[in-house]
Amino acid sequence: MREILNDLKRWRSQGRRVALARVVDLEGSGPRLPGAAMAVAEDGEVAGSVSGGCVEGAVVTASLEVLASGEGRMVTFGYSDDEAFAVGLTCGGTIHLFLEAVEDPTWAALDDLEALWDQDSPCSLVTVVEGPGTGSKLLVRPGVNGGDQIQGTLGEAELDRVAARDALGELAAGRSGVRHYGEHGEAREETVQVFVESFAPPPQMLIFGAVDFTASLVRVAKVLGYRVTVCDAREVFATRKRFPLADEVVVDWPNRLLDQVGSGLGPRDAVCVLTHDNKFDVPAIVSALETEVGYIGVMGSRRTHENRLERLREVGVDDAGVERLRSPIGLDIGARTPEETAISIVSEIIALRTRRSTRALSATDGPIHD
Repeated sequence: MREILNDLKRWRSQGRRVALARVVDLEGSGPRLPGAAMAVAEDGEVAGSVSGGCVEGAVVTASLEVLASGEGRMVTFGYSDDEAFAVGLTCGGTIHLFLEAVEDPTWAALDDLEALWDQDSPCSLVTVVEGPGTGSKLLVRPGVNGGDQIQGTLGEAELDRVAARDALGELAAGRSGVRHYGEHGEAREETVQVFVESFAPPPQMLIFGAVDFTASLVRVAKVLGYRVTVCDAREVFATRKRFPLADEVVVDWPNRLLDQVGSGLGPRDAVCVLTHDNKFDVPAIVSALETEVGYIGVMGSRRTHENRLERLREVGVDDAGVERLRSPIGLDIGARTPEETAISIVSEIIALRTRRSTRALSATDGPIHD
């Protein structure tokens, strides 16, 4: 919703009524993921997108109906010959959207979200999309030492507790999606359907080594939304001038930086060791293996890799640690240039995160998306 916030605030200041449509679930192929949002003002002005153009016209019509009735509801667009002709949804998937009129409670939640976004604070917005209390919201953010903060209510205390717990789990994984409960938060019941929308800080990528390939990897990683840190102990190479797109350039030994920030790394984050020099690589890898980072890629030839493994074994890295390493780094797509190599690296990161095959789609059968 961040991308439509300014339009929402402008319409609000003008006293215009607004409907908000959000993708809450997706089956099969679809152009936008859960959390994609579109807002429709009462005069038909539109901001954002929920389908890349496929069903926008139909969503505008449905949103204006919601504004007229004042009642939020779910709408679904799936593929059939008639539907494809009517709304242009030809990707073969099904999208489920929640539409609601933006009234005072929702404006208050948006104000709170904006404040948290400005602080880069992780949070989840839980919305009842079907069942008792449709449209009710709960804003959840993790605290320190278990002091989690919860604002709002879904209408029942035990439901609030269970939904907040699950929202924090989804936030840790950076996921958004639907969950079902009984009226009092009971598991394996479907009386209440909620949409958990996670607003997590961007994933981090730590690149060790201010080498020729680093600038290209920084550029590609920024396109994918990473917060990128470049680190090298050599002051002459680790400069802002060489890596202007990096969020941070650190002159230090990689393992020392990891000792400082490693506890904050998780499954969404990546460490890329591009130095291919044992005196830098080995301490960096050992420190990276002590974190929960989801991807550890290490550059080097086959010979460099074998030599590096010997050094790692000497300092106590076991089989489980070796299994976590992606070395040599990247997918085998024949990359040669720094730009091609950067694409092979991020492709491997995506494939590892999604647990998908790295074969060409044209050589596979079945759904393109899980």
